[in-house]
Amino acid sequence: MRMVFADSGARSGFELGFDLDGLCLTCRSLRANPLPMLDLRPVGYVIGLLVAALGLTMLGPLVADLVSGNGHWPIFLTSAILTVMIGSLVSIACSNGVVAGAMTLRQTFLLTSLVWLALPAFGAIPFVIGATQANVTDAFFEAMSGITTTGSTVFSGLESLPEGLLLWRGILQWLGGIGIIVMAMVFLPELKVGGMQVFRSEGFETMGKILPRAAEIASNISVIYVGLTFACSVTYIFAGMPAFDAVIHAMTTIATGGFANSDRSFMDYGAGAQYAATLFMFLAALPFVRYVQLLGGSARPLFGDSQIRAFAVLIVVCAALIVVSLTSFVGVTETSIRLTLFNVTSLMSGTGYASADYMQWGPFAIMMFFFIGLIGGCAGSTACSIKIFRYQILFASIRAQIRQIHAPHGVFQPRYDGRTVSDEVLNSVMAFFVAFIVSVGLVSVALSLTGLDFMTSVSGAATALANVGPGLGTQIGPAGNFEGLNTTAKWILSFAMLVGRLEMMVVLVLITRSFWRQ
Repeated sequence: MRMVFADSGARSGFELGFDLDGLCLTCRSLRANPLPMLDLRPVGYVIGLLVAALGLTMLGPLVADLVSGNGHWPIFLTSAILTVMIGSLVSIACSNGVVAGAMTLRQTFLLTSLVWLALPAFGAIPFVIGATQANVTDAFFEAMSGITTTGSTVFSGLESLPEGLLLWRGILQWLGGIGIIVMAMVFLPELKVGGMQVFRSEGFETMGKILPRAAEIASNISVIYVGLTFACSVTYIFAGMPAFDAVIHAMTTIATGGFANSDRSFMDYGAGAQYAATLFMFLAALPFVRYVQLLGGSARPLFGDSQIRAFAVLIVVCAALIVVSLTSFVGVTETSIRLTLFNVTSLMSGTGYASADYMQWGPFAIMMFFFIGLIGGCAGSTACSIKIFRYQILFASIRAQIRQIHAPHGVFQPRYDGRTVSDEVLNSVMAFFVAFIVSVGLVSVALSLTGLDFMTSVSGAATALANVGPGLGTQIGPAGNFEGLNTTAKWILSFAMLVGRLEMMVVLVLITRSFWRQ
C-alpha cells in the first residue's frame, strides 16, 4: 500500500509506502525532474585496483634496499602493506556497483582525473616515512611530478638517497609514462578532449567499449614500452653508465620524465650516454601506435607520419639556431652540438634532463628553450606539452583562412595528415590553446602572489602545465630545483602538473556546474 502527498503543482512532495509482507515503512521525496545520481562505485572499484597494483610495485624498491643492505627496506614494506590494503578494501567495497558494459561519460571523466590524484597520494608515502622524511607538501609534489612525468624535484642530495627511493622515483615516472599513452589512445579520443578525437581509430580496427579497449591497447603498447626500456638500459650500460643508474635512467628516459639519480642530472655522464639519451628521448616522443604497426609488418605509417617528420625537423632547426648563437661563446664544436641537441630534445620531448646549465648560454638560447618546452612531442607518446599535431592543425586552419581571404567565394577546409579536419576537432584544438594560455596566465599570477619573481612565476607555470621539468632562473632552472619554493607555490604547481598532464579540459570540465547537473 502506498500514499502520495504532493503540492498543487505536483512539483514536489513525498511518498509513503507500507509493505505488508516485509512489515517495512518507507518514505522518499518526489521531484518532477530529479537529478540523476552519479554512481561512484565503478570509479572507486577501478581506482582501488590501481592503488593496490601501485602497492605491489613497491616490492621492487624493497628488494633493491635488501640487496644494497642499507636497512631502508622496512619503509617500503610498510608502504606496500598500507597501499595494497587500502586499495583492496576500496575495490571490494565498490565491487557491488560494477556492471557489464562501459562507464558513462561522467564516470569516465571522473575516473581519469581521480586516478591521477589517488596514485600520487599513495606514491608519496615512502617519501614521508622514508629517508627523505619529507613533509606532506614536498612528498605529494615529488610523487605528482613523478606520475605526471614532469620531472621537477624538491629533493637535494639525490646521490645520498637509498637505492630504494631512487628506484621508486623511476618507477613512478615509468608507470606514469605508460599510463599517459593508454589515456591518450583510449580515454581522450572518447572524451573528445583537445582534438584527440582525430586519433580515435588510429591503428586499431576494433573500437569496443572504453575499458575493454584500454586492456587491448595496453597489451599492445606494453611490449613496445618494456622493449624500449630494456634497449635503453643496455645502451646506457655500454655507454659507461653504472647498471643501477642505467636501469633508472632508462625508465625515466622512455617515460620522458627526467628524474635523475644526481642533482646534476646528465651533466656528469659522458658523450656516449648523452647521445644515447638523445636518441631514446626522441624515440619515446613518437606515437607508440606506429611501433605496434611496425611490429605488425607495416613500416610506412612510421615514416609517413606528418607528426614525426615535423618533430624531427623542429629539433634539428632549433638545435641549429642555438648552436649558431653559441658561436660567439664557444664556437661550433662537437661539444656544443651534442649539448645543444641533447637539451633541445630533452625539453621538446618534455623529458627535462639537463646536460649543461643553458642559463649561461645567452638571452637568445634562454628564450628558445622557453618556447621549445611549449611545443611537445607527438600524440600517443609519453611526451607532454601542447603536442605537434595541435600546431599542425592550427597552422592548417590559419592557411585555410588566408586562402579564404584571397578567394572569398572558394571553399577551403583545413587538412591534417591528408584528411579534412572536422569542425569538432578544430574547435577542440582551439579551445585547448585558449585554455592553455589562460591557465599559464592564471597560474603565473597565483605564483607571483606567493612572492615569487616574474621569471620564476611564468616559467614555473609553463613548465608545470607543459610537464617539462626545469624552469628558468637560478632557483628552478636546469642547475636548481623546486625545494626552495614556498608551500603554497608547491601546491599550485602540483595542481598545474595534474591539469597539464590530463590535457587541461579533463580537469576543467569537473569544476563546471553543468557536469554535476547532467
